[in-house]
Amino acid sequence: MGGCFSVSTSCDQMVNQFSKWLCLKGSYIHNLAENLVSLEKAMGVLKAKRDDVQGRVDREEFTGHRQSLAQVQVWLTRILDIENQFNDLLSTSNLELERLCMCGFCSKNLKLSYRYGKRVILVLKEVESLISQGEFNVVTEATPRSEVEELPTHPTIVGQETTLERVWNCLTKDTVGVVGLHVSRNASVRKIQESIAKKLGLVGKEWDEKDDKERALDIHNVLRRKKFVLLLDDIWEKVNLSAVGVPYPSTENGCKVVFTTRSRDVCGRMGVYDPIEVTCLDPDKAWDLFKKKVGENTLESHSDIPKLARQVAEKCRGLPLALNVIGETMACKSTVQEWHLALDVLTSSAQEFSGMEDEILPILKYSYDNLKGEQAKSCFLYCSLLYHSFEKERLIEYWICEGFIDEKEGRERAFNVGNEILWTLVRASLLEEDEYTPYLKIHDVVRDMGLWIASDLGKHKERCIAQTDIGLRESPDCPELTTLFLASNERLTTISGDFFRSMPRLLVLNLSRCYNFNGLPEQISRLSSLRCLDLAQTQIDRLPVGLQELKMLIHLNLEFSKVVSCDGISNLSRLRTLKLAQSQVWLDMSLMKELQLLEHLEFVSVNIFSSLVGKLLLYDPRVGRCIQHIYTADRPEEESVQVFVLPAMDALRRISMWNCGMREIEVVEKTPLNKSPASPLCFSNLSDVQIRECDGLKDLTWLLFAPNLTSLFVFESKQLEEIISRDKAASVLEETRNDTLVPFKNLEEIFLADLPELKSIFWSALPFERLKHFAVYTCVKLSKLPLDSKSILKVEEFGIEWEDEATRNRFLPSLKRRANR
Repeated sequence: MGGCFSVSTSCDQMVNQFSKWLCLKGSYIHNLAENLVSLEKAMGVLKAKRDDVQGRVDREEFTGHRQSLAQVQVWLTRILDIENQFNDLLSTSNLELERLCMCGFCSKNLKLSYRYGKRVILVLKEVESLISQGEFNVVTEATPRSEVEELPTHPTIVGQETTLERVWNCLTKDTVGVVGLHVSRNASVRKIQESIAKKLGLVGKEWDEKDDKERALDIHNVLRRKKFVLLLDDIWEKVNLSAVGVPYPSTENGCKVVFTTRSRDVCGRMGVYDPIEVTCLDPDKAWDLFKKKVGENTLESHSDIPKLARQVAEKCRGLPLALNVIGETMACKSTVQEWHLALDVLTSSAQEFSGMEDEILPILKYSYDNLKGEQAKSCFLYCSLLYHSFEKERLIEYWICEGFIDEKEGRERAFNVGNEILWTLVRASLLEEDEYTPYLKIHDVVRDMGLWIASDLGKHKERCIAQTDIGLRESPDCPELTTLFLASNERLTTISGDFFRSMPRLLVLNLSRCYNFNGLPEQISRLSSLRCLDLAQTQIDRLPVGLQELKMLIHLNLEFSKVVSCDGISNLSRLRTLKLAQSQVWLDMSLMKELQLLEHLEFVSVNIFSSLVGKLLLYDPRVGRCIQHIYTADRPEEESVQVFVLPAMDALRRISMWNCGMREIEVVEKTPLNKSPASPLCFSNLSDVQIRECDGLKDLTWLLFAPNLTSLFVFESKQLEEIISRDKAASVLEETRNDTLVPFKNLEEIFLADLPELKSIFWSALPFERLKHFAVYTCVKLSKLPLDSKSILKVEEFGIEWEDEATRNRFLPSLKRRANR
């Protein structure tokens, strides 16, 4: 029939397909209860496997050096999603089961039951799939090395905010990438290369087989394309950046190297000539840090504890390491008795305090261990016998007398060696400069460390005894004793003859600044090994005959003592140093002849009347060259000399003129006392000039002959008008044919006071290249200072002391304007 079509198919085939469909759909409904049970069991297996894998990942990621594999992370994420679906199905399972009827073969809502049952089957299949996929041999991999390493820091570094700000300012001038590196004190080129390589990912068998040069090339090839900051912590020697492979920092590459060290020598060798010094904390900041470590609860536990705590904090002398350790130790001490005990221990034997031997002294000992050679170490340990501060020259003399420094090549060379050792100790931060004075200081905790080392790390505490202000009641039995310091003991007036009976090896005896000490016993002759006797600033007025028996004595200091005569001094045949300045002994012909007999004599400080200076100093040129410190004054019974004739002496180091009425000083340039008579700089070693109450002086132009002057003190001289006279200087320059002579190039401190007529220091600005301290008091006619922008680059940091606030306000603005030009 047109327009009609028919489809022919087997009836059996249609029935078969329908029955399969019906069976599948029916299983979603009929088997729902069984399917839910299967799903719940499978989900339990999956969760257990998930927990095992997650546990492995957590353990391996714990240190931060490994991270989970991406496939593991995807698997765990899928489980989280399927778990949400399972929970959703489970939440409505009871409702869906209640909807079934006819023994589960049918449903009250066939469509909803069908959809729910299908979801159960799909989730079950997904769970079973995840169970089969959860077999991992490896679950993590190594974390890629980061160019930035974050390290934990204390939230506040009390008292070091300014230092941190200065460092940060240096780092933030350009935007840089950072390579952080911690290097131990024994770090080698290879160790540093290893640390950098790990951060840059340069690791593996091929890297391990390379030599230092090949490694340096690899590091350089990576870093030359980066901006970086290299942080080196606590280094003790120069790090050769080229040998490591680190491009040298420059403005062009924007890279930086930051390091910490306890050695100024390392700063210089690393090319840092203006290092940022991390100093001890001032008292207020030290107290803040200590208080924070102790805690308010402890401090408030008794009304007396805050006062005692401040005293304990003061014992730390601002050293953050000590403040931290001692503060933490005292944090649990809530009784007054415990604080009193702590104070006593820190005062008498600090190394016995809890934490000192374990946490403080070993760290400080690194500085000692790093000293080159036993000589510097012995000299430092000797310093630990002293208290707080000591004069540089005196200390070196003790070292010479102890035999630490060889004197065979002369005093000058021995002092050069001694000075080198001193500055080695300063640069190692074991000693500190005492600004504006000829003294050095040793920090109390560093001193405790020295005593600890000297006693074999506390095992033999009897080797050295260092106690202050304890009195002296009996004679010690010390057959091995080599050094005895009794200085600054105001209660000491005399010493018995028996006192020296049991110290035959004594080399150094120091009684200086025992202001009430008035006599030595004849039995001092028993000290047959004695090389140094220091009686400065005592009341002793005569030398016992027994002193002449000290044939090994090389150093005798009587400065500022009451001794009136040195008769018989020539019997001390080995004497090299004799100090008499500002004692009651004056140089006369009798003493001069005694000094002639001392063939090893090298240094003399002496009092000499103004009228005798030329006559006596030129009497014997050898002795004259030994006289290196002169204290001069007018004779009380004579009229003041009008012209003070000063012979050229290139050995002269210090001159003090007090109570002299002379109107001018005339220098005799060519004398036997001058090794280089042709040189106009005839006081080439003069470093210290003090002038007081010389009322006739008009100027001090003769100082042009002293190019190495470091200290100038002038006060109470009523007629002084100029320091350097322009007219006189012109004639000096003409005579010496030197029109480029600039005074005070090496001057470090100048002190001018009570000079009512002083109008000028110099007629034009001077560079003052090394000047640290400039003090002017009561110089009412001095209206101009010889300073300009080249003299002072940082006016506010420069040590100028003003007579009063009005004077400061008058001069400081103009100085600032000049400095900013």
